Amino acid sequence: MYVPSGVLDITLLKEKMGKIIFLRSLKTRIFLILLIAGLVPCICMRYAILQNYEQRAVSVRTSDITTQLKILANHLITYHYLQDTSSEVINAEIDQLSGLYDGRVMIINNDLRIVKDTYGISENKTIISEEVVRCVKGESTSRHDKDNGYIEMTIPITESVSFGDDPKKKEKKEIVRGAMLVSASTDNIAATLDILSRKALIVELIVILAIFVAAVLAAKALIRPFEKITEALNEVQEGYTNDPISVTDCLETRHIGDAFNRVLGRMKVLDDSRQEFVSNVSHELKTPITSMKVLADSLISQKDAPVELYQEFMQDIAEEIEREDKIITDLLALVKMDRTAADLNITQVDINLLVELIMRRLRPIAQKRDVELVYESLRPVTAAVDEVKMTLILSNLVENAIKYNKEHGWVKVTLDADHRFFTVVVADSGLGIPEECIDQIYERFYRVDKSRSREIGGTGLGLAITRSAILMHRGSIRVESVEGQGTAFTVKIPLTYIAV
Repeated sequence: MYVPSGVLDITLLKEKMGKIIFLRSLKTRIFLILLIAGLVPCICMRYAILQNYEQRAVSVRTSDITTQLKILANHLITYHYLQDTSSEVINAEIDQLSGLYDGRVMIINNDLRIVKDTYGISENKTIISEEVVRCVKGESTSRHDKDNGYIEMTIPITESVSFGDDPKKKEKKEIVRGAMLVSASTDNIAATLDILSRKALIVELIVILAIFVAAVLAAKALIRPFEKITEALNEVQEGYTNDPISVTDCLETRHIGDAFNRVLGRMKVLDDSRQEFVSNVSHELKTPITSMKVLADSLISQKDAPVELYQEFMQDIAEEIEREDKIITDLLALVKMDRTAADLNITQVDINLLVELIMRRLRPIAQKRDVELVYESLRPVTAAVDEVKMTLILSNLVENAIKYNKEHGWVKVTLDADHRFFTVVVADSGLGIPEECIDQIYERFYRVDKSRSREIGGTGLGLAITRSAILMHRGSIRVESVEGQGTAFTVKIPLTYIAV
């Protein structure tokens, strides 16, 4: 790949490389993203599984106890246990139920008196609690106290009673005779949950390790194309290769490589243009000096040269000095155009009046060359522009149209505007521009016809200066030309200048 000297200096290249090398931090970012993307679902899944198991285990335990209590409730009614607690069968069944679920069972009659307590500490006492009161009214309740590790349940003790004298039409109704309050331990559920939690933690650590390794490998694989670009840029910087950067591992790196190649290509063009510009400037400045030196040496070598010869040579020297001064003036103007648009002195300018003044100033030159000047204004135009630079733009275009015209030719200037832009068209009946030269006419020191340009006195900088001034106004210039028939330049400038 060509690295242009003087334009792509080492600082600029390092800055561009630094932006690419900074992508190395993507490795850490990608790694963290992949790690988090793997860990979050893993942790959530672990929590969800354990939570689901606990809820499921409590639900199954509650269902089992409810079934056992309903069977016990029927036995209590059958053996009239609420009236007589001496039944060994029922007491054994209650004790068995209490031991099976490692809990406490209390039998309560509808007067809220405890007739049986497997702990033996609350018998014959009255219990008043919301759950028991609701149970005596026929409503079952269930509550899981996770902090203290038990399930508390209430089951109503009901008896089916038949009503009515007619045996065929008797109705049965469930009457609440009492309630059972049961507290069942969930220690075994907690123990199982603890075991599952430890096993899940082990699995989670294994998964985390696997995700960590996968994230490292994935991050390296994803960042590798960018590392290739960095290596390629380093080789370009060191001058080891002239090949274009080409990393086609993924679409993004291909775009980066293509963009960088375009930048370097553009810099090569700019460097070639700079070198050509320097060469042209040197040539243009040296030519008048050479001519003056030849004339001066010729006079010096002729000791008895006549006065007429002195006058002729001094007039030639004066013309060369004037030509040198014009080149230097245009170069200074071009340098000013290369500065930022902050140098513009924007004011509201009557464009109609400005064009009229320019036409009036250039009319003597046109008359001298027998060129007719025509001005057509389609509407009044006032715009926010730099008056000096706008004068330079229009003067250069109209003066060129006059200088490069045919005998008995014409130049027509047309002014128009819309709600956003004003347009100036400078058309002539001149020599025209060859099609192959149109793209080069804005280059510095470029001349379509060098011999005619030197005869007229052009420096080859006028259109370059004009285009720069137009661009400073955020405008555009377009040319249409037919060789031998004439040329038309169209300048389009915003009515309102917007600084960027």
